[in-house]
Amino acid sequence: MPNIENLRKQAKQFLRWHRERYYPVAAQISSVLSRFRDLPDREVLEANFKLSDAQELVARKHGFENWTALIKGVETMTSSSIARMSAIKTAEPQLFVSDMEVAYGFYVQKLGFKIAFSYGEPTFYTQVFRDGGRLNLRKVAGPVFDSSFRAREHNALSATLTIDDAKPLFLEFEKAGVPFHRALRTEPWGARTFIVQDPDGNLIAFAGATN
Repeated sequence: MPNIENLRKQAKQFLRWHRERYYPVAAQISSVLSRFRDLPDREVLEANFKLSDAQELVARKHGFENWTALIKGVETMTSSSIARMSAIKTAEPQLFVSDMEVAYGFYVQKLGFKIAFSYGEPTFYTQVFRDGGRLNLRKVAGPVFDSSFRAREHNALSATLTIDDAKPLFLEFEKAGVPFHRALRTEPWGARTFIVQDPDGNLIAFAGATN
């Protein structure tokens, strides 16, 4: 739905075309506005055509009875859209990797993610997904983390994915030989969590529902 200012510009454009005797606009006027319907194009362009007529033309082309209804409809839909836009529906963490093929081996072959899309030749950006979880992989030159950072920030997470029950997924990953940074455990607040570590040192936590 266009905004109100654009609709006003459309109406003024139709009015200008009519004044300039622009023949293609005559067909639009006669096909939409009933009072011009039986007139040939020449008579449509010679007829009295006001801004209010142009506004009605725009309104009817957008499925509204008149200009007032169109403006009210746009305002209502705009307010509704703003309300909807204020809700964050999902997140897509970006993880840096030094070798995309190695990253594929980990996220796709071991963790069971699938490739949503990839960019570049060779590939430098990929999104992988599993169920509702999505991760964006961005290739960078050199190591992602230096040794001093990991020494200082031993448990610094790159992403957290929430799941219904952590244990079945932990057992699946364990069977696949996934390297764990921290095994399955129950947190003091009741959630069951575990953390895996990818080949570049990214730590990804999986958190299940509280008991």
